[in-house]
Amino acid sequence: MHNMMGKNAVGGGLRERKKRATRAALAEAAVRLAAEHGADQVTVEAISAAAGVSVRTFFNYFDSRDDAFVVVDADASERVRQAFLAAPPELPPLEALRDALAAELREAERQHELWSLHARVLRSAPHLLVRNLGAQMADESGLAEAIARRIRAADDSDDAGRAGGPDAGAPPEGDAGRAAPGLYPRLLAAVAGTAVRVSVQHWCERPDEVSYADVFHEVFDLLAAGLPAPAR
Repeated sequence: MHNMMGKNAVGGGLRERKKRATRAALAEAAVRLAAEHGADQVTVEAISAAAGVSVRTFFNYFDSRDDAFVVVDADASERVRQAFLAAPPELPPLEALRDALAAELREAERQHELWSLHARVLRSAPHLLVRNLGAQMADESGLAEAIARRIRAADDSDDAGRAGGPDAGAPPEGDAGRAAPGLYPRLLAAVAGTAVRVSVQHWCERPDEVSYADVFHEVFDLLAAGLPAPAR
């Protein structure tokens, strides 16, 4: 999954929605121009003009021209983390993450053309692909921290229940050891990113044969089953 956190935080007000719409318009204009002309031939001025904003406005959303090619949706990763943390506590982490990602990816089929163009732009520009991989790693790290936080909350709840008090089992304030993601959160975050990437690639190769939602859920069903060998 692409790096989805830009300069603007997720917000529900009208002003924030307008900001997200402007940012999305700039990202889409950048991708379409890069797909047509090549990323190196596209200027900030051209991107801004295509999106109907000023160059000054462009730099309110991106630090550089290349940043506009790398990120399609600046807020998606934060929305996934919020949905994952808000999932019913009885859901196992894999199921909670699957549902959070599925809710975020429901627009994937509608934006098939744009995501395909974006993939083409990254493939044609190695330096942008490297930037994208770095952004994905940052997303993965943030997701691992959210997974660890959810697991800690569940453990603390169990400890409090056994001890008979709401604060029982709570870690000391500033306990850095418990705050660092462990092996399971890191692995689940990495596997989830791979699952999204593989499902998108598989679906993009045959969009007329299968729906993206079906491919996505099949991927997570295979993960939940422990990746059994396919039947001959």
